[in-house]
Amino acid sequence: MKTLLTISYNGTNYSGWQKQQNSLTIQAQIEQALEKLFARSIELRGASRTDAGVHALGQRGVFVHNHTIPHDNLPLAINNFLPQDIRILKSELVAEDFHPQYEAKNKTYKYRIYNKRIMNPLEHQFAWHLNASLNLELMKKASQFLIGTHDFNAFCAAGATAKTTIRTINWIKINKIGDIVEIDINGNGFLYNMVRIIAGTLAYVGYGKLKFLEVSEILKSLDRTKAGITAPPEGLILIEINY
Repeated sequence: MKTLLTISYNGTNYSGWQKQQNSLTIQAQIEQALEKLFARSIELRGASRTDAGVHALGQRGVFVHNHTIPHDNLPLAINNFLPQDIRILKSELVAEDFHPQYEAKNKTYKYRIYNKRIMNPLEHQFAWHLNASLNLELMKKASQFLIGTHDFNAFCAAGATAKTTIRTINWIKINKIGDIVEIDINGNGFLYNMVRIIAGTLAYVGYGKLKFLEVSEILKSLDRTKAGITAPPEGLILIEINY
């Protein structure tokens, strides 16, 4: 029996999703919880490899085990063995051939920027602090060049192992709520650090380091050095994965 979990976590204290030797990771923590619950070793396969410090509201992962715990009760049972910064939100049965990564239709990420002179200490784990005033209208104009299917090599960090750098972005929404600028991005998949590089580039446009028209040329150039910085991990949240 294959079970799909919906997972939320504060990634601050972890070296990302994927298991690593001598590092604290989300995947390892959940596998340890499953092992304690079912008294056997269980492999959890995730849908997205979030980096160190990145958060999630809707990560997905699957495991195989013929357990008898009702799916309504399974999240509570697993959470009993997890630290408070990781929580299973939902459990559901899926087909035996279901793959959480390959069958994803699209993913939504949110990038948060705290845009005020002095940082709110309650936000430092969940937002990038930029004290320069951001022009949201210019950021919105620049973001439109990224909508659609393109080669996003200019927005991909070195060390990526993807077979192709072509991806489709369905939409980008940029809003300001109080002192927080939110950049929401939905696409069919994302390259290594792609969302963080897009956020860094749009921030450059917002405070005048880049002109909004330059984003089109950066995309066409396929040159990572022409794009903005890789925004820090604490501002990034994996919101949901749709199947």
